[in-house]
Amino acid sequence: MTATASATSVDLGAPLTAAHLLNAAAPLPVLVGPAVLDRIEQGRAYLRTVLADDERPVYGAKTGFGALVGFAGRPSEADQCDNTLAHLGAGQGPDLPLDIARAALLVRTWSLAQGLSGVSPHVVSALAAMFATTFVPAIPRYGSVGASGDLIPLAYAAQALRGRGHAYLDGVRMPAAEALAAAGLTPLELDGRDALALVNGTSVTTAATALALSSVRASHRASADLTCLLVDVLGADPGFLDPRLITAFGHPGATDVATRMRALLDGAHPSGDRALQEPYSIRCSPQLLGAAEDALRYVDGVVAADLGGVSDNPLFFPDDDLVAHGGNFFGQPAAFAADVLAMVTASLGNLAERQLDLLVDPSRNTGLPPMLAAGPGQQHGLQGVQLATTAFIAEIRRNVLPASTQSLSTNLRNQDVVPFGTQAALRAYDLAELLRLLCGSLALGLRQAVHVGGRRPTAPRCAALLDALADVIAPVDPDRPLDVDVRMAADVVTGQMW
Repeated sequence: MTATASATSVDLGAPLTAAHLLNAAAPLPVLVGPAVLDRIEQGRAYLRTVLADDERPVYGAKTGFGALVGFAGRPSEADQCDNTLAHLGAGQGPDLPLDIARAALLVRTWSLAQGLSGVSPHVVSALAAMFATTFVPAIPRYGSVGASGDLIPLAYAAQALRGRGHAYLDGVRMPAAEALAAAGLTPLELDGRDALALVNGTSVTTAATALALSSVRASHRASADLTCLLVDVLGADPGFLDPRLITAFGHPGATDVATRMRALLDGAHPSGDRALQEPYSIRCSPQLLGAAEDALRYVDGVVAADLGGVSDNPLFFPDDDLVAHGGNFFGQPAAFAADVLAMVTASLGNLAERQLDLLVDPSRNTGLPPMLAAGPGQQHGLQGVQLATTAFIAEIRRNVLPASTQSLSTNLRNQDVVPFGTQAALRAYDLAELLRLLCGSLALGLRQAVHVGGRRPTAPRCAALLDALADVIAPVDPDRPLDVDVRMAADVVTGQMW
C-alpha cells in the first residue's frame, strides 16, 4: 500500500500530506523504493565529486557554520558532524509534543528523500525504519527562530538518533541509547553533510503548522454544525442562510459554509418565538465562518507547498553541475500561515464563547433556565464551564500577536532577518487545542439545553448530532465535574462521530 492509496503508509516517492503527519504519531510504514534510493545515491555521488574539487566551496561540508562560514571546517567528516550538532545543543524548556516531533521527522525524511541534499542513503533508510517503531526524540521547545531551518530542535532529534540525549519509547522518556536499543534501531552514523542536512530545514515549523491546521479545520466544521444545532434548539429562523442572500455577499467561503449549514438544517421548523433578527453570533455566522474558510484555504496552500518542497541549504543538482547556496530553509511562508491560523482560531473561539453565553442567558435563550441549571440555585449547570470558556478565549486573544512580524537580528547579523515561524506554528498548535475545548463546551451546553426544556431539533441531521452527544454525555443533573465531558463532547463534534 502506498501513500497515493492511503494515509496509513508513506511512499517517499509520492506526495506527502497532512494526513500522513497525523498518522505519524503512531508506528507508520515508510517506504523507500528503488527510484528514491537511486536519486539519493545520485545526489550523494555528485556531492563526493564536488568535495574532491578543492576549488569548489560547499557550505557546511568544507566550512564552518552560520556566521563562521568564512573559516574552514574540520577535516574529518565525523568531526564535522560533531561540530555541526554540538554547538546547537542549546535548547531549553519542556519537550515538544510527541506528535510534532514525529511529524517533523517525517517532513525532514521526505525532503531528504528528494535527492537534492546530498545525504547518505542510509540516513533516509534509518529514518524510515524509525517510523515503524514508537521511538520519538526528546526535543526542547525553545531555541529555533525558523530561519536557517529549525536548527536547534532538529539537532536534538539528530543526536537522539545517534544515541545521545534523550528519547521516548512507548511514551516513556529515557536515555536515547536505551530507547534505540529497545526499539531495535541502530545508532545513526553521520558525516558533516548528513548532520547539516538533518538540521537545515523548517520541518518542525511545517509539521506544527500542518497539525494545527488539521485541528482548526475540524473545529471550523464543528463550529458550523454547532451553530446549526443552536439555531434548531432555539427555534430560530434559518433565513439568514438563504442562498440568494449569501450569493449577493460575494465571498466563496461564505457560499460554501452556508451550503453546508443549509444541508444540516434541512427540515428545521422555526418556532416563531424568536425576534425578527437574531444576534450576530447566529445571524452573521455564515459570513464569519466563511471568512475563516477563505483564510484556511490560504493556509492549506502554504502547508501543501511546504510539504511538497525541499527545505535545505545548499542544494545539489547533478544534472546541471550546480551547488546552489540560498535560503530554502527560511520559514516565512509558514510563519505567515501560522499567524493567520491563530487569527482564525481567535475568531472561531470568540464565536463559540458568545454562542454559549447566549445559550445560558434566560433573557436570550427563549426562556431556558439560567446557566441551563436543572434547578437554579440548588444546581449550577454550565456555570463553571462558562467561566472556563472565558479563560480559554482570553488565553487565545493574549497569544494572537503575530510572530512573523517580530524579526530580530542574530548570528553576527548573518541571520539579520528571521521569520519566527517556529514560534508562530507552535503557538497555533497550542491555540488549536483551546478552540477544540471551546467547541466541546458549546456542544455540552447544547446537549444540556435540551435536557432543561429546549426543544428537540426538528432537522434530522441536527437531531443526529444531538443524539451523538447524548449517547456519551449524561444530563448535568445533579451537578458534577464537567472537564471530562467537555473533552468528550469535543471529540464527538470535531471527529464527526455522528
